[in-house]
Amino acid sequence: MAASSLQSLNPTFSQTLASPNTSPPFRSPFLRFNSSFNLKPLSTRSSSFIARSAAEPQERKTFHGLCYVVGDNIDTDQIIPAEFLTLVPSNPDEYEKLGSYALIGLPASYKDRFVQPGEMKTKYSIIIGGENFGCGSSREHAPVCLGAAGAKAVVAQSYARIFFRNSVATGEVYPLDSEVRVCDECKTGDVATVELREGDSVLINHTTGKEYKLKPIGDAGPVIDAGGIFAYARKAGMIPSAAAA
Repeated sequence: MAASSLQSLNPTFSQTLASPNTSPPFRSPFLRFNSSFNLKPLSTRSSSFIARSAAEPQERKTFHGLCYVVGDNIDTDQIIPAEFLTLVPSNPDEYEKLGSYALIGLPASYKDRFVQPGEMKTKYSIIIGGENFGCGSSREHAPVCLGAAGAKAVVAQSYARIFFRNSVATGEVYPLDSEVRVCDECKTGDVATVELREGDSVLINHTTGKEYKLKPIGDAGPVIDAGGIFAYARKAGMIPSAAAA
């Protein structure tokens, strides 16, 4: 499921940002700095989440590294089990610790751990999955733990809608759709590059020499580039910056 526009990600996005009504001072447990500020509601559903990268936006157009390959229906319990949801990403130590548990819920049939025991970061920067990646609960910790571990992008055949939305909203990882079933043609440990281009993004597997076309991520790309929905809204002048509030 690829997004062609922010409107498709959140039908109320443009209307609610333009709303003259403001909420009380907002303090998110996921902000990477201690500050409160007034903001206009982003949707009718309240959100308490913002990416760690919002404070330090990164330019992330080309990613190169090792692949970690999973199958279909990788759910949020496998990505980050519920017992670790007490970790608060706004705390740098807890954010790093959250990353160390990324994909720890995968079954024993996965011989290679995404993050090795005793390590805080993964050696795999690109995750390749099958259908319905990120299904299950709506926990925002799922994309956040992947980003905290050091993953830059997920390439899957399809996504659970809520995981895709949370990936964009937090700005932690790029959720990219493949046009074919890449997970059947790549192996964990393959060396690959993801190139985000205008209209023709690709995944290049240097180990096999194969190249795969990826579906355009559309207007969701600039939101992730900015570090998440709040950072994007600040950059666009839709809400006041934390420093100005």
